[in-house]
Amino acid sequence: MSRPLVAILSGAGISTDSGIPDYRGPNGLWRKDPEAEKLVTYGYYMSDPDIRRRSWQMRRKNRTLQAEPNAAHRAVAELERSGVPVRVITQNVDGLHQLAGMPARKVLELHGSVRGVVCTRCGARGPMEDALARVEAGEEDPPCRDCGGILKSATVMFGERLDPQVLGEAVEIAKACQVFVAVGTSLQVQPAAGLAGVAADHGAHLVIVNAEPTPYDDLADKVIREPIGTALPALLHRLNTGSDH
Repeated sequence: MSRPLVAILSGAGISTDSGIPDYRGPNGLWRKDPEAEKLVTYGYYMSDPDIRRRSWQMRRKNRTLQAEPNAAHRAVAELERSGVPVRVITQNVDGLHQLAGMPARKVLELHGSVRGVVCTRCGARGPMEDALARVEAGEEDPPCRDCGGILKSATVMFGERLDPQVLGEAVEIAKACQVFVAVGTSLQVQPAAGLAGVAADHGAHLVIVNAEPTPYDDLADKVIREPIGTALPALLHRLNTGSDH
């Protein structure tokens, strides 16, 4: 008998145990501080060299690149290693699922990754660490080495669309899975939140692991309010042993 496909939609809550605060959420830093929000807003970033300089300094001080996966990330990777078909759809940009051992091809990053940079002119990509080394060496706004264009973090800034190919793959996974676990996400921000509804509509067993109520709780087969660092590993262990369907 084939094992059920498990889709995991992860939000900021899965990474708080790794020391990463919720920047993007409705109560996150970017929403509370308009000046900080400008640093991650595409229009401002592209048009204002001073915003770019400040944005690079913010990246230089950002501790996300030093963060380590926590028990929840490791539990997801362990489930995949055990032979269960697992696909991760993440709203996070921290890359911690991959660092925990999830194969990169099985992780869809809806909002991109803070671990890379991309040229807004030619599309060339490279590691964030290389760009930050240039900032440390004195380049306040390092241009693309290929074409001289403006470099930005390989994340989806405010004012940018999600990659339609990535979103399309996420929808297909939501339709195909037998179990859909939404963890650490308020399920408030579309279109990512709607994936829970897509999964439920296509017959998936919907589990929500989140401290606060979400708009999709009524659709869920199970809602878990316990801390993610202990609740998610326990849930995935039960899924793996067949005792949680």
